[in-house]
Amino acid sequence: MPIQPLSLLTPVQQPVPNIMQKTTPYEAQQQFGAMLKDAISNVNAQQKVSDTMTDKLIRGEQVELHDVMIASQKASIMLSGTMEVRNKVIEAYQEIMRMSV
Repeated sequence: MPIQPLSLLTPVQQPVPNIMQKTTPYEAQQQFGAMLKDAISNVNAQQKVSDTMTDKLIRGEQVELHDVMIASQKASIMLSGTMEVRNKVIEAYQEIMRMSV
């Protein structure tokens, strides 16, 4: 069974806009919002996969224990990464709010 990379930790798949291209603040906000929504959706999807596999194991269905544990660890790592990003964003926001104008 090949090991699949975690989607939250892989580089962004979307092309990086050229520096010479002019993007409006609204477009940048929309792109950032879409990227954030996709990342959170990926974390949620992995959590659901982990929950489904755990339920199957509990019910005695045909599922391997190591697959359940791998899915659980993927979900845990993705959630931890998301929480760390959230904490850094909050720290940055608080630092900006402390700046004097």
